[in-house]
Amino acid sequence: MNDALALPVIGWREWVGLPALAIPHIKAKIDTGARTSALHAFSVETYTAADTVEWVRFGMHPQQDDQQTEVWCEVPVKDRRVVRDSGGHETERVVIETEICIGVTTFTAEVTLTDRDNMLFRMLLGRTAMNGRFMVDPQRSFLSGKPDSGMQSL
Repeated sequence: MNDALALPVIGWREWVGLPALAIPHIKAKIDTGARTSALHAFSVETYTAADTVEWVRFGMHPQQDDQQTEVWCEVPVKDRRVVRDSGGHETERVVIETEICIGVTTFTAEVTLTDRDNMLFRMLLGRTAMNGRFMVDPQRSFLSGKPDSGMQSL
């Protein structure tokens, strides 16, 4: 039996919940060509807490074409990595680890922070986060519906 047949199928774009960041749903592009996942962030500032752990504080606009709605997040920094974007430009990004909900599937994944204000999607879900969890149907969208995380909608 092929294990891939038992995986949930998602489309090329999906609603994603980020409960640890207080984001009930955000449109994400499902990008099997990208290794790393990325989340829109602005005013990214790192600091060292009293426990000597590095943290990051950032704002984000969870809705497309809406610069007014802001969510502010503070989470521990997992890493810093050089990431090459689709244009071939390399930049160092802060990496966080957060819980991601797609349909009934919840998992933890690494996500880089970058300004995606000029991009069509506020989040990009890369292949490392999806590996072994989903099959992607590139002709369909929003197969898993909006996450039901119990959080108030934005």
